[in-house]
Amino acid sequence: MTAASVAQRQHLVGAVFVTLGMAATVGGALGFEHIGGYIPCALCLLQRNPYYYGIPLGLLAIVSSALKLPAWTTRTLLLLVGVLMLVGAGMGVYHSGVEWHFWEGPSTCATAAQGISSDVGDLLSDLDAKHAPSCTDAALRVLGLSFAGWNVIASLILAAIALRAAAKA
Repeated sequence: MTAASVAQRQHLVGAVFVTLGMAATVGGALGFEHIGGYIPCALCLLQRNPYYYGIPLGLLAIVSSALKLPAWTTRTLLLLVGVLMLVGAGMGVYHSGVEWHFWEGPSTCATAAQGISSDVGDLLSDLDAKHAPSCTDAALRVLGLSFAGWNVIASLILAAIALRAAAKA
C-alpha cells in the first residue's frame, strides 16, 4: 500500500466517523426534543446549525475520498467540518456560561411555545399555560452538565476527529 492510499483511507475513515458522530449528536438532540418533550431554547437551536452544515460537508468528504478525488479536496472538506465543530463548541461554551450565570445571555431568548391549540376557545388558556424555554435555565443536567455542556464535549471530540483526519498527508 502506498503512502497516498494509506492517507486516503485515513481520510475516509475520519470522514465516516465524524459524519456519523455529527448525525448521532444532532439526532440525539432531536430525539430529546420530539420524543422526550424537551423544548429547545433559541441558543439550543442555534447550536444545531454547525451540525446541519457539517453533515453535508462530511458526506461530501466521504464521497470525495471514496471516488479518489485529489486528497486536498477531502482534506479541505474535513478542515471545514473541524472548524464548524469548533464554532459549535464555542457556542456551547457561551450557552453554558449563560446557564451558569457567568455572563448575560441575549436580551431576547425565546422560541415559539410548541403545542399551542389552534382552537380559539383554548387559545387563551394555552398561552397562559405554555411558555417558551429560557436560555438561562438548563432543561436537564446529566452528570452536572446541561445539553449545552454536552454539546461542547461532543463538538470538541468531533473537531479533533475531523482535524486529525484532515492533517493526514
